[in-house]
Amino acid sequence: SWGDGVYRSLDAGKTWQNMGLGDTKHIGRISIDPNDANTVYVAAAGHLWGPNKQRGLFKTTDGGKSWAKVLFINEDTGVIDVAMDHKNPLTLYAAAYQRRRTPYGFNGGGPHSALYKTTDGGATWTRLTEGLPQGVTGRIGIDIYRANPDIVYATVEHARGGVFRSEDRGATWRQMSSVNPRPMYYSKVRVDPKNDQRIWVLGANMFTSEDGGKTFLAN
Repeated sequence: SWGDGVYRSLDAGKTWQNMGLGDTKHIGRISIDPNDANTVYVAAAGHLWGPNKQRGLFKTTDGGKSWAKVLFINEDTGVIDVAMDHKNPLTLYAAAYQRRRTPYGFNGGGPHSALYKTTDGGATWTRLTEGLPQGVTGRIGIDIYRANPDIVYATVEHARGGVFRSEDRGATWRQMSSVNPRPMYYSKVRVDPKNDQRIWVLGANMFTSEDGGKTFLAN
C-alpha cells in the first residue's frame, strides 16, 4: 500500500489539507524546524515496484506550497529517515535506502544505502562512513540526543550491522551491539531526551537499553 503525499493541519488535527508530493508514494519521516513551522523536511522512499525521480529528501520553506528536492541519490534509492538537530536546525542527518520489490521477491538493500549529513539546511551533504559498515546496506534509522547533539544513534541493516553510536556529530561511529530486529519493517531508534544511555529500538516487541545500546530487554 502507499499514500498520496503530505498532509498539513492548522487546527491540531481536526482538518487536513494535501500539500503535494503525491508521487513519492512512501514517506518515512517528517521533520519540522522548531523555529519556523514553514520549514519542513520530508524523507521519501519513492516507488516500491520500480524507479522514479520523486524520491529523496524534500524541503519546503513556505509551509508546503512548494517543494525542493535537496538530496537525491538516484531513481532506485530514496530517503527513509531524517533527524534534525533542534539546537541547530540547519544540521540534519538523512538515511538513503535502496530497495526494490518484484513479483518474485524483494531486494532490500544495495551499495547506495547510506547515512548523509548536512550543516547548511540541505545545500550540501557529506556521506558518513567512518566506523559504519560499507557495501550492500539496507534500511537505516537515525536519532539525535536532544540534550547534547554531539551524540547520535543509528540502526543499520547490514551483515555487520546493528546499533551504532557517535559522540562527535556523526564524524565517527562505534558499534554498540548487533541488535536490529526485522530491520526492513522497523529500523527505528529513539533516545531518551534526558538520558543518552536509555534508547529504544522498534521491533515486533519494543527493545529497551539502559547502557547506550550494549544490551537490550524486549518488552
